[in-house]
Amino acid sequence: MTHTGVKPFVCETCNKAFSRNKILKTHLLTHTGEKPFYCETYSEEFSRKKILAIHLMTHTGVKPFVCETCNKAFSRKKILKTHLLTHTGEKPFYCETYSEAFSRKKILAIHLMTHTDTGVKPFVCETCSKAFSRKKILAIHLMTHTGVKPFVCKTCNKAFSRKKILKTHLLTHTGEKPFYCETYSKAFSRKKILAIHLMTHTGVKPFVCETCSKAFPRKKILAIHLMTHTGVKPFVCETCNKAFSRKKILKTHLFTHTGEKPFYCETYSKAFSRKKILAIHLMTHTGVKPFVCETCSKAFSRKKILAIHLMTHTGVKPFVCETCNKAFSRKKILAIHLMTHTGVKPFVCETCSKAFSRKKILAIHLMTHTGVKPFVCETCNKAFSRKKILKTHLLTHTGEKPFYCETYSEAFSRKKILKTHLLTHTGEKPFYCETCSKAFSRKKILAIYLMTHTGVKPFVCETCNKAFSRKKILKTHLLTHTGEKPFYCETYSEAFSRKKILAIHLMTHTGVKPFVCETCNKAFSRKKILKTHLLTHTGEKPFYCETYSEAFSRKKILKTHLLTHTGEKPFYCETYSEAHSLERKF
Repeated sequence: MTHTGVKPFVCETCNKAFSRNKILKTHLLTHTGEKPFYCETYSEEFSRKKILAIHLMTHTGVKPFVCETCNKAFSRKKILKTHLLTHTGEKPFYCETYSEAFSRKKILAIHLMTHTDTGVKPFVCETCSKAFSRKKILAIHLMTHTGVKPFVCKTCNKAFSRKKILKTHLLTHTGEKPFYCETYSKAFSRKKILAIHLMTHTGVKPFVCETCSKAFPRKKILAIHLMTHTGVKPFVCETCNKAFSRKKILKTHLFTHTGEKPFYCETYSKAFSRKKILAIHLMTHTGVKPFVCETCSKAFSRKKILAIHLMTHTGVKPFVCETCNKAFSRKKILAIHLMTHTGVKPFVCETCSKAFSRKKILAIHLMTHTGVKPFVCETCNKAFSRKKILKTHLLTHTGEKPFYCETYSEAFSRKKILKTHLLTHTGEKPFYCETCSKAFSRKKILAIYLMTHTGVKPFVCETCNKAFSRKKILKTHLLTHTGEKPFYCETYSEAFSRKKILAIHLMTHTGVKPFVCETCNKAFSRKKILKTHLLTHTGEKPFYCETYSEAFSRKKILKTHLLTHTGEKPFYCETYSEAHSLERKF
């Protein structure tokens, strides 16, 4: 009958036909659910005697069928025949829709169910109504409800619902990676991961999102992506009620509560909460940066960082703040920016109770208490708490200024300084003092200015007890006690205590005076001097002596005037033992 194709034995339930009565009888058990063949060791039932016999071999470990090519042994001849195809590369079962070939008929049948025109999923879970294309997949799924995990790792006692997952897990202990990419000489622990990796060579992305047309190499990744449109986040953290779209992300998040960091770098004795972060960290040891930007030849250790970098060339900023319409190249940066509107600062320093919007900023702040500065300059041995600050510092030795202002042909060592400089062209001052309505171009300058209202001066000189609102000003003040003048003019062999004063002095060599008075066309080397000069035209005298009701155009003149009340003479001539209230007379 196998030659004639005659199948006289028909199932009355589903109309499926068979060539032999015996096969029909076995088939009927799939409808009745009867399993008359019993394994006494594991109390497991089977519908066919043959399947029981195969199962019993798992107890004895007998594998009589051996592959002559690689000596791998199998319990069944059929499995050996399938295995041999891995050596020959033969794939006799063909999908005409996608022109894809398979080594086994069963795999082809499973693949055919992925076609949208069939989409048959006859096996339904009674608990959650989820449907599956195969009975085996349903059985595996049911374990998610029962929580049964019968396969246990003898090394770490971790349990799994499937034997296949256990076998994959065991490779984490042995370190074995049997699946190899010949193009990049890269090895993988699973065949599936190798298959996914190979798609990066071909660029094939067959699974397309109907909403935004974004393509993906795997159906699973597409399913995860679809949640970004639906907003579904079924996995909820029981500690803080934060919801996630994937179970894997929830598991990683739980480490933030437990503080667990199971992935360890043996070189620096540093621990990480995620394997991926450890892998990225290890690249800092090797210095490997395989992802190169074709525009500027800059290399990166991760493909994701390269993708972000490419936006600096294209200028694409797809993530927009709905409150102020500010656009960002990354979703993460937008999330951080949103905190400036809400004012949320969830990360608190236990030492001084100072709060921060980001965990990273808190970590940097904590170094101010510990004094740890692990990044050292090899040229001058100056130490820094952050690698980024060290990189910026190194430019002071090289003199490199990579950030350029095209308007004034002026170069800067840092991008941040260039951005601040550009505000002088636009005149934009987005940061506003609520007390006196004064506006500033930078948030930092506003914070410093606010101290003029509060009078807070937390930085005190230990020599003369003079207090200052900023640490930087205190450092400059200390030079008046030490007499140190580290900034040097090579033309006149003149030294200065501050870099800014040296810069002003250098203008006397060049004669550059970019700040011009619109009233009398008088030019000045500094904007500050121009502002003082403008008072001569307006007659404004904002600095006031309350004792004599006398007003002055400059704060310095007021301070000199106040010495006439106190009789103080701070400028002393050691030659004539004479004191003066004015520096010029001295």
